[in-house]
Amino acid sequence: MSGVGKGTAAASIGKILKSKGLAVTAVKIDPYVNVDAGTMNPIEHGEVFVTDDGDETDQDIGSYERFLDEDILSYNYMTTGRVYKTVIERERALEYNGHCVEVVPHVPEEVIKRIKNAGKKAKADIVIIEVGGTVGEYQNILFLEAARMMKLAHPKDVLCILVSYLPIPKSIGEMKTKPTQYASHSLNAAGLQADFILARSEQPVDEPRKRKMSMMCNVSQEDIISSPDAPSVYAVPDTYNDQQLGEKILRKLHLRVRKDDLVSWSNWVKEINTYTKEVNIGILGKYFSTGDFVLSDVYISVIEALKHASWANKCKPKLTWLNAEDFEKNPSKLPELRQFDGIVVPGGFGNRGVEGKIAVAQYAREHKIPYLGLCYGMQIAVIEFARNVAKLKDAHTTEIDPKTAHPVIHIMPDQEKKMLEHNYGGSMRLGAYPCQLKEGSISKMAYGEELISERHRHRFEFNNLYRQKLEEAGLVIAGTSPDDRIVEIIELKNHPFYVGCQFHPEFKSRPETGHPLFKQFIKAAIK
Repeated sequence: MSGVGKGTAAASIGKILKSKGLAVTAVKIDPYVNVDAGTMNPIEHGEVFVTDDGDETDQDIGSYERFLDEDILSYNYMTTGRVYKTVIERERALEYNGHCVEVVPHVPEEVIKRIKNAGKKAKADIVIIEVGGTVGEYQNILFLEAARMMKLAHPKDVLCILVSYLPIPKSIGEMKTKPTQYASHSLNAAGLQADFILARSEQPVDEPRKRKMSMMCNVSQEDIISSPDAPSVYAVPDTYNDQQLGEKILRKLHLRVRKDDLVSWSNWVKEINTYTKEVNIGILGKYFSTGDFVLSDVYISVIEALKHASWANKCKPKLTWLNAEDFEKNPSKLPELRQFDGIVVPGGFGNRGVEGKIAVAQYAREHKIPYLGLCYGMQIAVIEFARNVAKLKDAHTTEIDPKTAHPVIHIMPDQEKKMLEHNYGGSMRLGAYPCQLKEGSISKMAYGEELISERHRHRFEFNNLYRQKLEEAGLVIAGTSPDDRIVEIIELKNHPFYVGCQFHPEFKSRPETGHPLFKQFIKAAIK
């Protein structure tokens, strides 16, 4: 079943193995024909996570970074499209020396080559590979074939872990193992035998269920790891560690424990669960709804960054999803924003809900509610300020209104050509870029540094033709590219916290430390 927690499982195992003194990296395989995650609808796929070197990846790469406390780069991410593209390009370049190029073995061989390359570049003792989708789908059979070939070639160096869900139907009240049995048999049909089963469920898995799965799935009972719902994903490593999963993995791989230190992480997890003081944050988005359900995965890095920053300020976050279209259709709802200690407007594209976002930015500015605008949220703040403070009537972004009289946000020069050529895939301003901070600004105080590096994902930018006029009206340009060409951060004076940044600071937030900008935002929200 998708969404069962393979990414968290992979990241947690990585955390445990790293705590035992091994160098660990993690690879995510997406079975989509898309070359990267950048062109996928976030409602269908979840967040697009951007790496330091500018790759648009699956959100699980973000989980790996947060748990391993390391930057994961583009060579740790692959899709069906990316693999096929490489194989076809190699065939066109005669790199197969005239042989017939076949789906098997050439596609799995390319997958194996990429896995080994990731391990080599990261100088890793262990590479954790997460295969997306569910076992039995034809989309990922070639990746399972790669695993089979690796296991055959290196039986002592390759382990297979099946993450499976054990439902407890309310009408029955009994945990059911049959779906896991079928998943295990499907894995066998692909030529693989699970070495471990991570049994996901609402409750811990009991001994009778373990005995049944052991017999039906051909897995030792001690290698069935109970993985019940946890108070937070950061508690999962302790759940696994209590069952000695790390030691069991290393034993099967014939590796020794070099040290054993998960103590600081465990103590931190215990401490954050003791915080009782709440900070109430509203997240204004438009990608939440999928039918009758809310998909918070669209903004997963923002959510995690808010948690990290709240915990760093010794309080617990209360997060509320706000739909921008509600405020667009019904402005009388704006006073409801007073209940929040702070408001975040995350990134996004398109015109749906844009006037609602502008109205919320205005309300936060006028009523001194701490405001953090990320990427599009920064552009929204500029538009609102231009309209209502600088009196530039109908100011807008050319993304929404190409004919606006006051294009305070416009397309980047190099992006305009790409758009005309319909060059959409992997062509935005992507990855880490430096930013020079202004002395005396809130951002400079938050970071404590003059030059920072943050990750970007955008085509539109602040229009410098309006820079002087907006600054004269009171807008603070708090951060720019080192050459002063690109406005990266805007702020307001005489406000508890009103900051918009063109970059995505959420991508660099880490659990135990938090991100400087988010921490400063939460600090203002608490006050």
